[in-house]
Amino acid sequence: MSDFADQYLKETTEIIAAIDRNAVEKVVKGLARVYGRGGRLFILGVGGSASHAGHAVNDFRKICGFEAYAPTDNVSELTARINDDGWETTFSEWLKGSRLGNKDAVLVFSVGGGDQQKNISVNLIRALELAKSVGAATFGVVGSADGFTAKAADTCVVIPPLHPERRTPHTEGLAAVIWHLIVSHPALKVSETKWESVR
Repeated sequence: MSDFADQYLKETTEIIAAIDRNAVEKVVKGLARVYGRGGRLFILGVGGSASHAGHAVNDFRKICGFEAYAPTDNVSELTARINDDGWETTFSEWLKGSRLGNKDAVLVFSVGGGDQQKNISVNLIRALELAKSVGAATFGVVGSADGFTAKAADTCVVIPPLHPERRTPHTEGLAAVIWHLIVSHPALKVSETKWESVR
């Protein structure tokens, strides 16, 4: 078991070393522009990335003073939309109800980023298509350069799939590292976090 722990952590450090720092900085600068013009941030994800979205909303609001929301935080509305209208439009219709506009931004957390042909995470695809149509900024943190998010977003951080047999755990684990980096960035951070403020 200890051999696997060593292997997994070695893989993690290799992936971290390969992450495009310029892409991270571009996301930060893009989000800072959205914040500066009074825009809102809508964070989308499914599965484990849905939990990431809710956690990141907290961090953007509390640490960055950024008005942020995640549709998956309202399980009543989410399940009503799935039940009544289907999975594909859950996020796009929610964004329409939130009056997504050209001052706003959409941030996607996803392992694959969506694939229309394989019918994977089509709700993310519809949401990004809507965002593009209204002129909202679009960002992503994903584990595939071949998925819809990486190709369609204005800026996307790709967690390099150097170890494809463990793409999902590495992508989801390091997505949390990336968004914590973003909310800690001097270009966005406006408030101290609790444990740093009481030292």
